[in-house]
Amino acid sequence: MARIGLDHIRHAYSDAAKAAGDYALKEVHHDWEDGGAYALLGPSGCGKTTLLNIISGLLTPSDGRILFDGRDVTDLPTEQRNIAQVFQFPVVYDTMSVFDNLAFPLRNRHVPEAEVKARVDEILQMIDLAPMAKRRAEGLTADLKQKISLGRGLVRSDVNAILFDEPLTVIDPYMKWVLRSQLKRLHRQSGFTMVYVTHDQTEALTFADKVVVMHDGQIVQIGTPADLFERPSHTFVGYFIGSPGMNLLPVTVEGQTAHVGGEQIVLSGAPKIGTSSKLELGIRPEFVRLGTEGMPVTISKVEDIGRQKIVRADFAGQPIAIVLAEDEPIPADARVTFDSQAIGIFADSWRVETEASA
Repeated sequence: MARIGLDHIRHAYSDAAKAAGDYALKEVHHDWEDGGAYALLGPSGCGKTTLLNIISGLLTPSDGRILFDGRDVTDLPTEQRNIAQVFQFPVVYDTMSVFDNLAFPLRNRHVPEAEVKARVDEILQMIDLAPMAKRRAEGLTADLKQKISLGRGLVRSDVNAILFDEPLTVIDPYMKWVLRSQLKRLHRQSGFTMVYVTHDQTEALTFADKVVVMHDGQIVQIGTPADLFERPSHTFVGYFIGSPGMNLLPVTVEGQTAHVGGEQIVLSGAPKIGTSSKLELGIRPEFVRLGTEGMPVTISKVEDIGRQKIVRADFAGQPIAIVLAEDEPIPADARVTFDSQAIGIFADSWRVETEASA
């Protein structure tokens, strides 16, 4: 396993783009701990696969260095970085048995056959494929083939890291849940450093100890799932994480009071705003209270999603979402209050700190 250091990494896909300052991956400067489980989360084109390919050695960054346990590996090819990769689509040898597919990376490194058998048997048990060990991979379902790919990534005990590039794309929804759970368990058992690329927040939040949220070529927040939900550092994180995402309302602020249209909202402290061109108030739908007291809203739609209801409404001329329990009533004269402790103020998309009230 390895501690991965990203030392002022940037990447442009051509000299012309670099000269113009058009970086597909803006500066990244972070250390990822040995044995950690990280998810790179963001929409298509945000830079997450570029960053993964730089870590793996498929790309050499335009600027900066990649360090494994403090050793500079920036110019080393993939095969010399001692990593394992699992790709979006399963890569298996159809003519080989399941056992031989997993054994291949070890035999290719001339590991003694007794050690090969012991390690492969262990991984087969981990991924629940022991009963299929002698079956040829040909004809197996896509989810079973992807299990083989996952197992082959895990079979070597000497790797610095295991990198996953959207490995569950071809898997049906139920098997995605099963494999995510197994992958989390495998991480706890193996202790490998794992980096998992996905655009699916459920995959990221259920797999990773730390989620790396990327937007427009840069990392906008690294945190636990609770961090991202409770204190998003950027409006993109607030909107992208959660279903529905955070309500974002344009505001003006005076001391501890935010003004949305003609309504006034008392904050828990005075935001340290300075000079900024765009202020927004962010609050998650779960922390908006619907009742008969507070500020008026006009309800436009109610979505029943089973255990919860999502109320869509107009608040001071702005759309807002409210999450209610399934059996919670919706009053005719609806009004809302906001949990002041759950409010964030964002200046030019970035969260600002507040001075606590005396």
